[in-house]
Amino acid sequence: MRQLLLPLLALGLTSAAAPSCAQTFAALVSPPRFELNAKPGETLRAVFELSNRAESVSEYLLRTADWTLSPDFNVIFADDLQPGSCRPWVALERPNVALPGGGTIRYRFEVAVPATAPAGECRFAILIEGKESSVAKAGAVSMPMTGRIGLIVYVTVGDARANLESFGSKVVKVSGRELPTISMHNTGNAHGRVSGFLTGTDAKGVKYDFNPSDFPILPDTVADVYLTPSTSTDDHPTLSFPVQVRGTLEWDQHKLKIDELFR
Repeated sequence: MRQLLLPLLALGLTSAAAPSCAQTFAALVSPPRFELNAKPGETLRAVFELSNRAESVSEYLLRTADWTLSPDFNVIFADDLQPGSCRPWVALERPNVALPGGGTIRYRFEVAVPATAPAGECRFAILIEGKESSVAKAGAVSMPMTGRIGLIVYVTVGDARANLESFGSKVVKVSGRELPTISMHNTGNAHGRVSGFLTGTDAKGVKYDFNPSDFPILPDTVADVYLTPSTSTDDHPTLSFPVQVRGTLEWDQHKLKIDELFR
């Protein structure tokens, strides 16, 4: 990872060392992710805000990481460079910052896309961790706890794009609820997210609107799109199967008609 040496923009804050005692991890990052576009040979520069919501000084360590998604959409970070990693393109403003209680900084990073980079997607995370571990007490035992935030960055290079297709339908239990689900296969070279408006009727004749989940579908993967039901009076109804769902899923300029009976 290249080091980008830039001054700290901290609204009068200093980089004095934080106290050596354990501190509470109460960081907030905005925005929670970046979805950027670049041409080969272009250098992108972006800024996010890092805030300390604790009352005392907190010091944070920042570094890049590779990441992937588990089938249930949990993010798995990797410190080691993964095959095809674009992290060598990335430069961070500085590896650590100290913020007083209530303080906020604007933190900069850049992505230098090589001129020879093929069309595709550069994905990485910026990890923000507390330098000092918080301490949780369980009875007479004190256990160190480390807080961490992962800021996800996507850079679409050239004309890369998602290419999604339906890979079948099923019913999946999510957080104790059974939901109609469409499996989507991404054969493209960039991630995709679906949106859309769907309606349906369950076995009792109750009508619902269905909201598709917008989790990212990474290239060369199959991922589930959960269709969450709601009515004008209930945001968490229980469906009676079978359920007929009709409507359209959309991404970019593409549309996919849905007319499925879920059992």
